[in-house]
Amino acid sequence: MEHNLLQNAVVYLGAAVLVVPLAKRLGMGAVLGYLVAGILIGPFGLRFVADGEDALHFAEFGVVLLLFLIGLELEPSRLWALRRPIFGWGGAQVLGVAAGLFGAALLVGIDWKIALIAGLGLSLSSTAIALASLEERNLMPTPAGQAGFAILLFQDIAAIPMIAIVPLLGVPESAGGGGNAWIAALKVAGVLAGLVGAGRFLLRPLLRIIAKTDAREIFTAFALLLVIAISLLMQWVGMSMALGAFMAGVLLADSEYRHALETDLEPFKGLLLGLFFIAVGMSVDFAVFLAQPGLVLGLVAGFLVIKIAVLYGLSRGLKIARGQHLQFSLLLAQGGEFAFVVFGAAATAKVFSPDVANILVVVVALSMVVTPLALMAYDRLSAGREGRGGKRKADRIEPNEDHVIVAGFGRFGQIVGRFLHANNVRLTVLDHDPDQIEVLRHFGFKVFYGDATRPDLLRAAGAPKARAVVVAIDDIEDSLKLVDAVRREYPDLPVFARARNVTHYYQLMDRGVELIERETFEAALRLGRSVMTAGLGQSAYATRQAALKFRRYNKQTLDTVYPYYKDRETFVSMAKQAREELEAMISRDRKAFDEETGSDWD
Repeated sequence: MEHNLLQNAVVYLGAAVLVVPLAKRLGMGAVLGYLVAGILIGPFGLRFVADGEDALHFAEFGVVLLLFLIGLELEPSRLWALRRPIFGWGGAQVLGVAAGLFGAALLVGIDWKIALIAGLGLSLSSTAIALASLEERNLMPTPAGQAGFAILLFQDIAAIPMIAIVPLLGVPESAGGGGNAWIAALKVAGVLAGLVGAGRFLLRPLLRIIAKTDAREIFTAFALLLVIAISLLMQWVGMSMALGAFMAGVLLADSEYRHALETDLEPFKGLLLGLFFIAVGMSVDFAVFLAQPGLVLGLVAGFLVIKIAVLYGLSRGLKIARGQHLQFSLLLAQGGEFAFVVFGAAATAKVFSPDVANILVVVVALSMVVTPLALMAYDRLSAGREGRGGKRKADRIEPNEDHVIVAGFGRFGQIVGRFLHANNVRLTVLDHDPDQIEVLRHFGFKVFYGDATRPDLLRAAGAPKARAVVVAIDDIEDSLKLVDAVRREYPDLPVFARARNVTHYYQLMDRGVELIERETFEAALRLGRSVMTAGLGQSAYATRQAALKFRRYNKQTLDTVYPYYKDRETFVSMAKQAREELEAMISRDRKAFDEETGSDWD
């Protein structure tokens, strides 16, 4: 068994590594590449894997992780603000598509029970394919992306009552099931209430304790445990695992550990989603297709035409950019993962015969394959139109946050952060001290746990939309590592940094940092002025002028010596020469002051 597991793993990973890069190079996109890889290695391709059913069940966890990470992006207040789009647009889409398909099925003489369940099941879209396509095209922040997300979220909610009503239309097995329904409803209500309570009062202290161990692998393990446990709990009460994971994400959306969770789970999500698409490709039963190719192709075409028409009509009433209506419709046109569950339940309840269920499953799987192809064709047609008709005006994308990232919130970072915060500058603060984070959160700071030197954490913290990043990390090596990451990933993002010493200052200069402040220089200079005025009784004006000249000349010296700082002998010689020049300059200043005022310096 272990041998088969490892063998299959080699096949899955090998297919992905070989096919997906080729698909992306050909402009087909990653999703279609995974689907093609699954078809090639599956039972109707090269037969490297005989049965993709087990892989499909395992890979569904990728969809669960995707919904959890989306939930982390939505604070409860923002989710509440989306209630109208979710239930309004989502409800209109599901009812509209289901009604269209139901009516078309009745017209061709299909039994009303089969027509109803088929229409409801096919009204659902693939969360994995639609969201992956939105992210691939950078459409998530656009009105089309927001509308698509709201509809997909409603579909995940709507799948639950759909599955629940299937047995009511089937052959009754026994009487007296009403009590069971009430018990199931109470279970759902209890689990939801428990999740809300645990999210508010239990998860954050637990995450804080685990973060204090400073063992990144344990933090990652707990993140996976959290998602798996909540998903299984939701499945136990008969709800969607993906919806449960989404709720868990929402409960942690305003947590300081949000970005750390996001970056730790991102690699697992990508890998498992890829495996999910491979498993879907493997599940396409070409035997059913070859037995009745005309019927299957006709059903796929009719289903897609009706669904795209309803979505296109709905898109006209949404705030979607002109010219994006068809793209929006194509993104949601395919059948969804939950359709497999609905049709399986219908076959079990004897609403469908096994043959009807098999045909509808193939229709859904083929629609998943067709959608990326249709989007690729749309992209090429759009590019051709833009080439002929001039460059299309860019869509207006609302920025996620107009913020400044402060990396490191120790003594230096605190002063910078407090000053910016007091002047109404939005901050995203990254720090790795759980105790520090807990204290700052009590005072209203938005602080997140995580290692700021990790590029994936920077991305999750909103670096692409940030106005600037302040590097206030104590450790010099980590500070330089972070600057290197920012320069590599976001070359246009302004960087302002704190230097611990002159060598650190020069190393930051090497990296083209916009503004560098030496952490002790200004404080030491101010203290020197105080000694001269308050301690020695010298003129405040003269002392200020001397300090300004000292600062100016010190900066000039740093710039002059900078090209030689790696040559130790030349560096020491030039630094000594600079000190002698400074002494001569201050002597001249003292003489000039005495001559101008007719008095002694002091």
